[in-house]
Amino acid sequence: MSEPIRINKFIASCGICSRRDADRLIDEGKVIVNGAVASSGQRITENDEIIVNGKVLKGPDKKVVLAFYKPVGITCTERDPHAEAVINDIVKYPLRVTYAGRLDKESEGLLLLTNDGDLIDKMMRGSNAHEKEYIVRIDKKVSVDMLSRFEKGIYLKDLDVTTRPSKVEKLSDYTFRVIISQGLNRQIRRMCQACNCKVTSLKRVRVVNVLLGELKSGQFRELNEAEIKSLREALQ
Repeated sequence: MSEPIRINKFIASCGICSRRDADRLIDEGKVIVNGAVASSGQRITENDEIIVNGKVLKGPDKKVVLAFYKPVGITCTERDPHAEAVINDIVKYPLRVTYAGRLDKESEGLLLLTNDGDLIDKMMRGSNAHEKEYIVRIDKKVSVDMLSRFEKGIYLKDLDVTTRPSKVEKLSDYTFRVIISQGLNRQIRRMCQACNCKVTSLKRVRVVNVLLGELKSGQFRELNEAEIKSLREALQ
């Protein structure tokens, strides 16, 4: 970096965490600049020594984005002593990457991993309304009324929010495809519960322009430059 930049942006660019989480680390006094506790909004240059949680930060690595097929049973976290398995148990990659958008433990499918903090910020921001596509199987037959409710938006009492309209298509008696544009906690499972049915399997097959494709459970691949460019443009 040739010009001074905000410290939270620098930390995010190193792939440590999002800018929001960087702000939290700063507020907690866990970020040190040249031997002094960092302050919110502080600007730094390439000549400054930045320490986060006791580790000296180096400049950002090459920006990469991975498409990862998360298996059922894997927790979306990097470290959790109570989790049976976490992402780092499966994804062995030379650069440190973290997830951009979660997928609950019982679900499977496409999860994007990256060392680009700005991209993580944009992916995690619900107001961006980027599309995510799922194949869902439930324990009751898919009804016309259920599809209609998904298309119009469903009020979730426990969250006190009405979901955005979804695109939905029946695939068989018990399965349907749904495209949502927000990321409420366990959203599809909650929507199904509101329709008096239960999800028996849930697979994410697309995030914005990135497809799960031919990946097998536990596999990952690097996105090419064209895919990353399209992803960034879609998140503007």
